[in-house]
Amino acid sequence: MATDPSTQLIVATMDGVEQTLSQWLTTFNLLTVVLDPYTHESGWIIPTADRVFAHYEEADIRCAFLVTSDGDGAREYLGKYSKKWLVLVDRNRELVRSLGLERLPALAHIAQDGSLVNSAEGWNPADWRGVLAGVEEAMAWRSKPLLPAPEDPGAFEGTPALA
Repeated sequence: MATDPSTQLIVATMDGVEQTLSQWLTTFNLLTVVLDPYTHESGWIIPTADRVFAHYEEADIRCAFLVTSDGDGAREYLGKYSKKWLVLVDRNRELVRSLGLERLPALAHIAQDGSLVNSAEGWNPADWRGVLAGVEEAMAWRSKPLLPAPEDPGAFEGTPALA
């Protein structure tokens, strides 16, 4: 069951810049797509995540991939998307564990106070739309990204987050 994460966890970018989760949340909420680079399923959702992030690019929310690997692994796994978006790494899955996530990929919206606003595990467009409805409410954002889009994969439950 998803839970509020520890805001004292150290979270690093793929380039090694480290801050506590609380510091990452100082200015903006965080919308993150959590990926396991050792599975095919997480890779299927990367273009969808890119489209969702682009939709909120001008909103007052920080969009980021959270990849359960080191920086080099995240960079290789995300390819061109690693240059486009903030990429955080969670090599030991401490943030994944703290969030209580059980399946990856996952979508998580974390408020500035560190509370988990909502999350969705695996890929189910209705569940992701539910998370994004909270983003839209918190940001007073009037438009919604199309989910699913014709190029998105079919729904799938994802893989174990802590395997």
